[in-house]
Amino acid sequence: MVQQNIRSEKWSIVATSREKELLEKTVGEFRCLVRCLVGVIHTHWSNIGQLDAKAQISAIEKLIHRTAKNPNPKYQYFNSRFHKFPSYYRRGAIQFAVGQVSSFLTRYRMWQSGIRNRKNARPPRLNAECGAYPPLYKGQCIKFSDDLCSAGIKVFTGTDWIWITVGLTGHRQRHLDLANKRKSPYLVTKKKGCHLSVPFQYKRAKLPEAQSVLAVDLGINTTATVSVINYDGTVSHREFIHHGRDIDRRDKRLKRISAKASRTGKLQKGFCRNLYRKANNINREIGQKASTRLVKIAKQFKVKYIVFEHLKGWRPKGGKRRSTLKQRFHNWLHRRIVNLTEMKWLELGGKLVFVNPRGTSSYAFDGSGKLKRDRNNYELAIFSNGKQYNCDLSASYNIGARFIYSLGTRPLADYNSAESHRKLTSRNGSQDKQGKSSCLSPRSRGTLSMLWPQSIAIVEQDTTSSL
Repeated sequence: MVQQNIRSEKWSIVATSREKELLEKTVGEFRCLVRCLVGVIHTHWSNIGQLDAKAQISAIEKLIHRTAKNPNPKYQYFNSRFHKFPSYYRRGAIQFAVGQVSSFLTRYRMWQSGIRNRKNARPPRLNAECGAYPPLYKGQCIKFSDDLCSAGIKVFTGTDWIWITVGLTGHRQRHLDLANKRKSPYLVTKKKGCHLSVPFQYKRAKLPEAQSVLAVDLGINTTATVSVINYDGTVSHREFIHHGRDIDRRDKRLKRISAKASRTGKLQKGFCRNLYRKANNINREIGQKASTRLVKIAKQFKVKYIVFEHLKGWRPKGGKRRSTLKQRFHNWLHRRIVNLTEMKWLELGGKLVFVNPRGTSSYAFDGSGKLKRDRNNYELAIFSNGKQYNCDLSASYNIGARFIYSLGTRPLADYNSAESHRKLTSRNGSQDKQGKSSCLSPRSRGTLSMLWPQSIAIVEQDTTSSL
């Protein structure tokens, strides 16, 4: 069975100041209805909570909406305050309010049961002032043109509901694929402008099994070091991804912040806000470029797995000598690149895997043992046999080899299990138990040389002799 997924696109709305004002009034009126519905739903939750989603909408509409079959609803306020409110907008508000109340009651029951982050945690509160955005149902609240360059939207003028036509820009490629199914968009209004959040339901095809993986070593000096490792230990491709020009632009702005801070006494809230914003935007752009390049390489060499180190939660150690490293760590793009690559690669049918980072950079890929770093050039590694090589490149070899070697004789499909993921990412995952005792064998370093045929033969011979 092919798995179905949803991804959203941001389509910018080209509107005049008057049209933008009408869109903002529409969102404000929708949120006002949600705020009023939260109290009603919470009051009658003992009956509403037992119904399914479709029956909940009917039960709530019976409480607030006047019809020929329901001339006297319990809450008459809604008919006078929200006169001529479109039915599809109303049902979208009901669904959102039901989710708010259900979430609050679930968290409140957990708090009553003692499931808390800390002992003195306060009980959760029911928040009716929520940032809701109205869903635009096709044909009822929004009508797209054939070329999707414009759309008619039903908006609130303050007294009545009318249709206006606005332009749409910023389309990507998902709407061109006929296999993708476009869902109802959300109308989002902010200070800078308005846009539609358009979700697409797509079918993610599974990539065939390949005989190579893409190993990535994310570093602070070099953004990403990439290598394509075959299952027999052959390196098909190697590449350094480092956007030095963008990094220099970011660091210049951070230095300006540091210089201004040294000349200022007490830093106020919003200090150097624009410089921080520009530096963060440059960082975001670097992450987008790096992740796009990783996916492009993976598609070029037709790999299925992109292998990263499991570095989530890692922090540099303290000390005066490490202050420079700590400062550079704040701008490290490890998690951003991993998350962006995962979103892009999973959509194409690939998989992201993580391995234990212990020893990937400190041991030579050729199996010669522990390496040393050059004091003048920290990226240069000196092997025990005197060979000099790039340390990040050696680490990327070991990262890919560690994942390939961890598969062993197990089929690749077994990696989806939680136990396999724990063995790859945990520190003791590469240790094997000997007999019935709890003693563990010496940990394998997991270098690239373990995939070479001669090394495999030596390991098998040692295993046979020990038995």
